Amino acid sequence: MSTGEPAAGGPAPHGSAPHGSAPHGSAPHDPAPHDPAPAPGAEDGRPRYEPPPSAGKLLIWVLLFVSAALAVVLGGVYFT
Repeated sequence: MSTGEPAAGGPAPHGSAPHGSAPHGSAPHDPAPHDPAPAPGAEDGRPRYEPPPSAGKLLIWVLLFVSAALAVVLGGVYFT
């Protein structure tokens, strides 16, 4: 075996376990428990979200994407 890989059932090199296996009864991925700090202004425990975009800004984005799609379609028709 010159490939450097362990035989089936053999120990992994450098003490590392194969992907998806855990050493002797421990969980495959056991992250350290932590308590993330809440976001500022979220004292009640609910997540904070951005306000929705205004109707004008939403209309601008829709028109931008429609015009881009139209340019792609017309360009494809023109160049074929």
